[in-house]
Amino acid sequence: AVVSTQRYGGVVKAYTTTCRCGTFPTELTNDIGEKMADIGHEYGVTTGRRRRCGWLDLVVLKYSHVINGFTKLAVTKLDILDTFPELNICVGYKINGRDIPSFPADHNLLEKIEPVYKTIKGGRCLQWSAGRLKVCPSKRRCTLKLYRSLLGYPLR
Repeated sequence: AVVSTQRYGGVVKAYTTTCRCGTFPTELTNDIGEKMADIGHEYGVTTGRRRRCGWLDLVVLKYSHVINGFTKLAVTKLDILDTFPELNICVGYKINGRDIPSFPADHNLLEKIEPVYKTIKGGRCLQWSAGRLKVCPSKRRCTLKLYRSLLGYPLR
């Protein structure tokens, strides 16, 4: 990991998206992915193409943390997940039933990945204005606390 006396912030959506082709381990190719894209207005600014949506991938996020060295993380678009009764969070990967300790360096392995999910209860939350963790409704606060415990660094 990057070691520094300075503090760096990162920003991540509460779910994963991409406009690009290629392997996307947590992609939702079903009604849930479509609903996530529609509610979250996940369309490319330049092309207008629909973004591919998937559950939050903590393996990718941890890898990004190692490369970028952020010391805190802002999580956006939590309200998009309000309408889903269950939320899945990718907490690991398996290939052929065997755990992989980190994000694979070999890009060809990505096609063989099976995401390992932690499922948590979702559900409707009251609207809240953007701000610190303490002003979030209890369900969102619990979700953010889980993210924080799984990642090991502060969230905003």
